[in-house]
Amino acid sequence: MHASNADHATVFRSLHTRGVLRLANAWDAGSARLIESLGAPAIATTSAGVAWARGYADGDVLPIERLLDTTREIARVIRVPLSVDMEGGYSEDPAVVAANVVRAADAGAVGINLEDGAGSPDALCAKLSRIRDALAARGLDVYVNARTDVYLRGLAPPDARVAMVLERAARYRDAGADGLLVPGLTDAGAIGDIASGARLPLNVMLRPGLPALEELDVLGVRRLSAGSDLAEAAFAHVGALAGAFLQDGRAATTERMAYGSINALFAER
Repeated sequence: MHASNADHATVFRSLHTRGVLRLANAWDAGSARLIESLGAPAIATTSAGVAWARGYADGDVLPIERLLDTTREIARVIRVPLSVDMEGGYSEDPAVVAANVVRAADAGAVGINLEDGAGSPDALCAKLSRIRDALAARGLDVYVNARTDVYLRGLAPPDARVAMVLERAARYRDAGADGLLVPGLTDAGAIGDIASGARLPLNVMLRPGLPALEELDVLGVRRLSAGSDLAEAAFAHVGALAGAFLQDGRAATTERMAYGSINALFAER
């Protein structure tokens, strides 16, 4: 096992064993370094933000080479563990997905997200199994966070969603998943039921109506992701400033980070 991979993977796994790991998802090297400088113990990417920054729509259309470029760029400037959102793996072929994950690990990732989307859980199980075999063959350790879109896509009636998530969680766990991400899950009762029944560290995503951090901890949540929220806010902010500048040609008067402070983030990296 590569020393850097082993060290970062051990730290990243340990972050899921106490309290709620908060991941303010980054989308490029600059945003990742800024977030790290604020005390983040790990960096995770948002697939949407990465795709937008590279000029692509979200939804498994980003070329894998661009994802790997972003992974290498972020890994170069941070000193904390890095987890990369790989959407559906950028292929339906489990062998290709596994090879993509190995390449992401070689580029510096010690965690990934992999989602089932609207597809059959059989497909994700096959991908997870091949990923585990491929990583073991290379002596690499990667925390695999399986994402199920039962809530996000409304794949079952409201009263049947907890049961469907738990059924999928059991299958994904058996196939090699280390964690479970359930975007769209906000109800405290459902969160508690899934956290206690999944037998995997539960990751929820920031959404209106989500319980407060302290309650999430009590309910058993081990990871909270910002998702694409920060990237969306950045686009909105830059859009407003650029629009105002184009309108009247004046410099923005809003709060900003000083040039020297930003430049210093990247000194000797």
